[in-house]
Amino acid sequence: MLLASASPRRSELLRQIGVRFCQMSVDIDESQVPGESAVDYVSRMAMEKAQAGWARQAGALPALGADTTVVCDQYIFGKPADKQDALNMLSRLSGATHQVLSAVAICLGDELALRLSKTSVRFRPISPEECLGYWETGEPQDKAGAYGIQGMGAVFVAHIEGSYSGVVGLPLTQTAELLGLFNIPVWRPLAH
Repeated sequence: MLLASASPRRSELLRQIGVRFCQMSVDIDESQVPGESAVDYVSRMAMEKAQAGWARQAGALPALGADTTVVCDQYIFGKPADKQDALNMLSRLSGATHQVLSAVAICLGDELALRLSKTSVRFRPISPEECLGYWETGEPQDKAGAYGIQGMGAVFVAHIEGSYSGVVGLPLTQTAELLGLFNIPVWRPLAH
């Protein structure tokens, strides 16, 4: 299988469930279409990444694409453009509950399948000094919503309801289900 992503977090998660894969980054336009809902956006991104991966490697392997976005007050938070964008995101997430949408798709020729994970995450209140200090660690720079739950950003998370791995970037329950549809093996416990 091909992972159509350069994300080290997604590759770690696939290895965690015993999937054999190769990895290749894909370049697509990640602009949101005016009026597009967050669910439609993240789903379209995952499907386009899977299709681009399939096309780029000339269809030798099934291609998996994924996308994760943070939604707060109906506003989509992608990766921060710069320091001020990250500080604005973190201050809006402070003391609030937001949604993390993570879509995963597999493309194999004319076959395209998609699964979606929705997770609620509540942050404790964060001071402006904490936001700035967190930015200076470098961690928020390439993360949707300007935080990484698997890293230092975990200190802001007061409650999570849903898929932890989906917040990291690849919902493993939905991914394993999709892989099964395409007969791609994942780790299975031994029968006794």
